[in-house]
Amino acid sequence: MRIYTTRSRTTEEFVPLSPGEVRMYVCGVTVYDLCHIGHARSAIVFDVLQRYLRAKGYRVTFVKNFTDIDDKIINRAEAEGQAPHEISERYIAEFRADMAAIGVAVPDIEPKATEHIPEMIRLIERLVVDGFAYVVDGDVYFEVRRFPEYGRLSGKNLDDLLAGARVDVDERKRDPRDFALWKSSKPGEPAWPSPWGSGRPGWHIECSAMAMRYLGESFDLHGGGEDLVFPHHECEIAQSEAATGKAFVRTWVHNGFVNFASEKMSKSLGNVLTIKDIARKYPADALRLWFLNTHYRHPIEYSEERLAENARALERFQVLITDVLGIESRAFFDVPLPAKFGDSPPWVTALMALGNREPVRTYVAVAARRFEEAMDDDLSTPEARAALFGLARELDAYRRDGGDARAFASGVRALVALGRALGLFTELPEQAGPSPEVERLVAERGEARKRRDFKRSDELRAQIQGLGWTVEDTPAGPRLTRRTR
Repeated sequence: MRIYTTRSRTTEEFVPLSPGEVRMYVCGVTVYDLCHIGHARSAIVFDVLQRYLRAKGYRVTFVKNFTDIDDKIINRAEAEGQAPHEISERYIAEFRADMAAIGVAVPDIEPKATEHIPEMIRLIERLVVDGFAYVVDGDVYFEVRRFPEYGRLSGKNLDDLLAGARVDVDERKRDPRDFALWKSSKPGEPAWPSPWGSGRPGWHIECSAMAMRYLGESFDLHGGGEDLVFPHHECEIAQSEAATGKAFVRTWVHNGFVNFASEKMSKSLGNVLTIKDIARKYPADALRLWFLNTHYRHPIEYSEERLAENARALERFQVLITDVLGIESRAFFDVPLPAKFGDSPPWVTALMALGNREPVRTYVAVAARRFEEAMDDDLSTPEARAALFGLARELDAYRRDGGDARAFASGVRALVALGRALGLFTELPEQAGPSPEVERLVAERGEARKRRDFKRSDELRAQIQGLGWTVEDTPAGPRLTRRTR
């Protein structure tokens, strides 16, 4: 498996520090407001990555934090007359509801910044003792010039950098590019005791302390949106490696933005579409299919039309799954990938056993190989998605041509197993039979076709569709499938 790493700007072979184990940290949200579709993209990108790593047989420890103390949280609390922790807890609950609505799995560990203040203080103390940080009036700053590698992740030249982003300009700094590790307390703000006086941590130190607490001083993979490359991740590297003398992260992964009318979608620009807005209109798998059709490192333009197209495309899979639910129980699909990716014999061989008759066996084998090759090539989800659609088309044609029902079902089970490595099909469509009225209309339509009264047949088809069903004519007779939209 090869992954593009931001620090080297190349696609590299992914080799974990400990064989068979992946330790992975992704920067979470600052919990002061509802999450938007840009957050959804990042969440789904790293959900897909951790699912695929698990499918390959790795033991994954996935950590994703909450920043629950920040100027934005404090400002929101003041505006609403609440305590900051009440604001943060409210939006943590909203975040979790949003993630559940779009099918994002819960990380193994979800640390909160406010619950890890002691770890942050100890890390800052190391930096002060070793001369990488200095104290000014109760504030502590990291001295950027003491770390020559600063700028390597983002490709910025240290001498060209200006104070900006989330680095506050402060005349007390030795250099305007130095960033805060600890901030002295202001009246009415949350604060914790420290060797430098009462205060709270800077933004960057949070992730270093929490990542090292759960994953060690060096770990395999760190991710986030591309807006975090500078200054946040650049500062994480500097403070972590200065403190430990070790490489902090082996592979840095960043996802592209969601753009709206050619602009980055963000709260500051006022062009936000919340996850709740999307979840009310489209199924979780439709949103995921839309994201999967663009490589994770590339920007994606928001389009209502594209989302609607993916909702319709999702129906192709749901029709196949619903057909199988007509002859098998829901437990039929509750099986993991039968062998981990990369095993010997190849996992493809074992997956083929789920489609155990020709030509279904061949359909599954071809799709599975194409899927694995795509995902191993820096998570090329557009190609992996195409492999799923190709398999779905072949299975649908096989069914229409009167293929063996059990072989068809086993092929669809293999399709679902592959899709679940991307986080698709974790929730199966409901299987409910047609009402007596629908059955009566289907029978009447059959009689109309026998009389070659195709005008009446088309009228009856429209009535059936209006009741939520699609009728197709096959060699075995009329085939009813539930419409999902």
